[in-house]
This record gives sequence, structure tokens and C-alpha cells, in this order.
Amino acid sequence: MSMINYKSYHFTLLLMTSLCLTFGACDDGSDINTSNDQAGAQAGTQAGVQAGTQAGVQAGTQAGAQAGEQAGTMMLPTSCEPLVPIDARSIFVERTEEWGLTGVMGTLLSVADLDGDHRPDLVVRRGGVRADVLSGEEIKRHTWIMMNRSSNNELRFEDHTIESGFLTTRGTYPLDVGRPNWVVIFGDIDNDGDLDAYSGIDLRNPPEINLTSPAFMVDQESSEILLNDGTGRFELTYAQDPIRRQAGDDVPSGAAFTDVNRDGWLDLWMSQGGLGAPLQDRLFVNRGQGNLNDRTLDFGLGTQEWESLAILNNGEGHSTAWSAGACDLNLDGIPELFVGSYGRAPNHLWLGSEENGQVTYENHSVASGFAFDDNQDWTGDQFARCFCASNSNAPECADVPPPLISCGQQNWNHDVGRSPFRLGGNTGAILCEDLDGDGDFDMMTAEIRHWWAGEGSDASEIMLNDGAIRPTFTRPGREALGMTIEHGQTWDEGHISATVLDYDNDGYQDLFLGATDYPGNQALIFHNETGLNNGTPLFRQLSDEEGLEHHRSHGVAVGDFDGDGDLDLILGHSRMRCGDDMETPCYPQMQVRAFENIVGQSKYSVQLTLKGGDHSGGLVNADAVGALVEVNPLNVENEHKRVRYVRGGYGHFGQQNQASLTIGLNEACTAEVTVTWPNAARSQDTFTVQAGQRYLVKPGEQSVMSPAE
Repeated sequence: MSMINYKSYHFTLLLMTSLCLTFGACDDGSDINTSNDQAGAQAGTQAGVQAGTQAGVQAGTQAGAQAGEQAGTMMLPTSCEPLVPIDARSIFVERTEEWGLTGVMGTLLSVADLDGDHRPDLVVRRGGVRADVLSGEEIKRHTWIMMNRSSNNELRFEDHTIESGFLTTRGTYPLDVGRPNWVVIFGDIDNDGDLDAYSGIDLRNPPEINLTSPAFMVDQESSEILLNDGTGRFELTYAQDPIRRQAGDDVPSGAAFTDVNRDGWLDLWMSQGGLGAPLQDRLFVNRGQGNLNDRTLDFGLGTQEWESLAILNNGEGHSTAWSAGACDLNLDGIPELFVGSYGRAPNHLWLGSEENGQVTYENHSVASGFAFDDNQDWTGDQFARCFCASNSNAPECADVPPPLISCGQQNWNHDVGRSPFRLGGNTGAILCEDLDGDGDFDMMTAEIRHWWAGEGSDASEIMLNDGAIRPTFTRPGREALGMTIEHGQTWDEGHISATVLDYDNDGYQDLFLGATDYPGNQALIFHNETGLNNGTPLFRQLSDEEGLEHHRSHGVAVGDFDGDGDLDLILGHSRMRCGDDMETPCYPQMQVRAFENIVGQSKYSVQLTLKGGDHSGGLVNADAVGALVEVNPLNVENEHKRVRYVRGGYGHFGQQNQASLTIGLNEACTAEVTVTWPNAARSQDTFTVQAGQRYLVKPGEQSVMSPAE
């Protein structure tokens, strides 16, 4: 087991004051260390005191550390202060105003540490291809770069949009405008230690600014890579950057940074198409130093035009993608790539493999059960029933029930509508997480679904991974998992965004489902009760009083924004289709809302910030995207292994949570962590961590982070 390399400051505190830093206080556990640990501690203390007397505290600390390392492994506290139950009516308390987010509006949220201070910053967009108007008589905001400026245990976000340069344009316009952006994710593409950005826009319809006479189009912009100088200030790359895709259709709808070939450089996987425009999804591979080039076909990711039903039913046609993601479903070190399609079209899953150092992908969409569910019943579609009512002699129409709607509108193609490719879902975000605690990554899709489309329209649901090298998925159904959502006779489910957060730190991933745009839709939170159900997957929906109430919840960001050791939420709000909804009425503005978690500290947790670098087993990308993290609680019974994955964005038009991992340990005070790094050799480090601490983890090295870091 690797030794924890504490900084001398923390070593001194552990030896002399028996304090645990950051968000949990622990007792000195020296009485149950090994004899070598005791010898190391004793020798380290003696040498430290002696040297401190002679040459000061600094020399004492150095001598103590040296003697401790010579005599045995570094002492680690192994018992914690007793857990104290937190009696709270609600898990989350709104902090929008206190955290400085009043006036920030949008539906697309990304979290990233933009200035390297280890605090999660926030990027908010309204959505769509819109240009900010930054000067003149009428300011129009569509993008916010909000920096986390916490100090003295008080969280405060500050608007850094203008100073960040994130909205810098290539063109020159009559007014000071910001470059449009829609899809936004962050990753260190040049391995210089800070987070760069991909900002993607639909090139088909540039925004118009009509505040001047004459009006003008912001039509000299494109998708871009923006390079960070390390302080949260960005600049555009060179004008000929291939990522700009000026010579072809560019309709990005989602993106994920990943390292497909484990060469230590982040690549970019992006979905294309969106609303009814089938297009080829794209993989840009990093040749080093941030030079991204389109290698889609070279890696076997090609799809076909919509030329036949066979192509479409086999999941081989271009996607109408609404989201993108990447994760390692079979734990072989090669990330699988996936997209979620709008318009009932198949979702795509690409299975990666490696032979003789070359990574290739094959279409595993239909074979895995990922493309669409097994329910191919088209007869519940009310428009199909209308067609059959007027065409009773048409194939398979004889026994179709009568429609429940007025049939004045025709919305059914009988030759096509009965095909599997038209009986999928309208997929937004796709999660790839260990939802049942069995050590592999399951999937969940967020779907828009309407009552009139019938049961053949895929619902938002969990797909459990069988753990095979060629994974397939089972769909237990929402009822079997305790995730039934009650409806009246007519209803709409507007599920677009989704995420996980272990809000109570029990070690199981709880679910957040963002339901938006339609009457009756609001944020849904499901507590993962698998651990209370003998390991059989089970969830329970929280009431508004227990969780939170937020109407038409579009956009979600997760992070420990206040640094107290549990995960908080920031939510967006959509005002589409407001109408006369009296059940979940739209709010007056698209104001984001921040919710502090106030119950998470009732159980133990640990936080891990992973960073890459050089290693004998090969370079690890600077963000450690693709690292597999396994956490085994120690000295407790009936606890499962927590499995987490460092990812580089996912979801509907770019969603990203805090990269640092907050891992609930339940009642365990210590845990053993194994990190499998995403480098050529898939190098591993195993070490022990203490509840209540924050660790900076690099290949071959771990250190405790101070509260100021």
C-alpha cells in the first residue's frame, strides 16, 4: 500500500494537535496503529521537538517528518468523532441570494474550477444560439461566468464574464456583442494545468441583433476551443482550428472530453443533429498540445444516411442527437461513446476495443439494448389510432382501439411509424453511473414523453449493466425500482436533464431528474435505497417538503460549492410553454436557484481531486479524465465498494459537475482507495484515506489539501 505523502504542515498538526482538517474533526488514532507507525510517530515527535528547540518550528517539522518516515509509515487517525444526526425538515435550503446568484438566468449549467483555486465555479447559459449585447442602451445577457470567491467560510459567486474573455468574438460588429455559445464543456486539452473550453454553436442560424438601425447578424462566429491562461481568462485558438468546422454542417448538441486511446491527451466526442437533422457525430482526436483533428471514420464511428428502414432499425443511421457522453462500461480502459437521440430515433452506443495499440469502435446500440426498449407497441399512439379509424383495412389496423383525441390533425406514417427506429424516445441527458452498487456502470436516460404517444415511447428509466465485456442492459422498469411517477389521464413528461449526487453520503448514488417545459413538471429527486433493500436496486421519490420544490427544472449543476463535505445543487428554469399552468406555474424569470445541502454531514465522506501527469506507465491527461476510482470502507460491516469515474462533461448541450469526487463513506472513518489511471499501462495506486479530508491525488502521490486550497 502506498504511503500518504502529507505536507509538513499537516504532519505537524496530526502529530501535535490531533486535529483533522477541512470539514470533519477526527480523534488521534495512534493507539491502533502498527508498531512501526508508533515508532515512526515517537521518533518523529522526538526529533521534531529537538530540532524545533534548536532551529525553530520549520526545522522541527522537517526533522520530525524525516525521522517518522525512517521509522515507519506516517500516522493516520483511525477513529472519528461520533456522527451527529441532523434534524432538518428539508434536505436542501435555498441560498440563491446569499451565494450571489440573483440575476443569473439560464437552463444550461456547467461546473469547473476555472482559476485553479480548487473551488467550483459556475457557467450558465440561457440556451439557443444567442449573442450577448454587452454595451449600449439595452444590455442583453445570455451567458454568465460566475467565479466562486468563498472566504471566511462564506460562499459568494462573482460575475467574471467580461473579464474572462469567454465571449470574445472573431468578427467586428456595430455593437459590443458576445460570441454565441450553446454547448459548453471544460477540459485541459494542452496539459498545461488549467481548464480550457469547447464552446459549440449551430452554424445554420446565426443570431440577429435588432437594437440598431439597421439590424445586423452575428455571423462571423463558429464553434471554438478557448485556451485558459490559468486565471480564468480565455482566448481563441488559431483561425484555422479544425474544431471550427466552417466548411461543413456543424450542429453540436452535446460534448464530452475523454481520452479514447489513453495517450495522455484529451480528445473530444461530440453529438450532432438535434431537432430533426440527422448528422454524423464526431470524434476529434488530440495529436498533442491541444491539436484536435477529426478522426471519426478512422476509429470506426461512421454512420449512414437515412436511406432504408434496415439501416435505421439496426441503429446504423446518423443520429438526431440531443446529448453526448463517454464512460468505460466494461472496465477495460477504453471509454465507450454514446449519444441520445431526439425524435424517437435510436440512441447510439459505441463499444471500444484495442488491438496492437490501435483503438477502434463498433456499433453496439441495438445488440446492447441501449438503442430503444423492447416495447414496440405502436397501437397506443393516438395518431396511429386516428389513422386506423379511417383506414381499417390497412395492415395491422383491424384490432387497433379507437382514438381518445379529435382526429383533425394527421401525424402518422403507417409505413414508417410501426418500425423499431420510430418507437424509441426523445432522449436528453444520459447518465453512466453505478446505480445498483455492484461495481459496474449502469445507464439512465432522461426522456420527453407524452401520454398520446402510448407505451411504445421510451420512458426515463434505469438500464442495469450485466458487467460483460460486451455489455447488455436490462430494464427493470420504473415501477419495479420504486420510481413510479403519478399522472392523470393526459400528461407530458419533460425530462431533459439528469444527474446523480449522494446527498446523504451513504455511499449510494441518488438521482436527480430535471422535468421541464410542460405543465405539471418539476424537479424530481429519488433516494437510492439499495443498501436498505439487501443490495437489490430500489429508489424512493422525495416529497417537495423533504427535498425541494422547483418548477420546470431545466439544467442542473452538482458540487460542494460551500466546501462543507456534501453536495449542493444549482438548478435552471425554463419558461417555455408557460400557458395557464396552475399546478407548476412558470416563475417570472429564468432565474437559477441554489440549494445548500444541510444533511450530508450526518454521515462521513471524503473528497478526492485527481490530477494527471508523467508516470512510468505512460502520461495521464492533466484532468485524469477516465480514471477509475474504487473506494472500500474499512472496519465496518455490510458496506459495498463505491466505484466512480472521472468524466469530462456529458448531457444535453453540455452539462458538467464538479470534477472533484465527494464519496460518501456512511459510518466508515477510513477507506482504502484504488485508482486505475487512464494511461497506456493502466497504472494503479492504492492508499488509505481518512473521512473528513480532502486529498489531491496524482499518479504515485497523494497529499492532504488545506482548507485554503
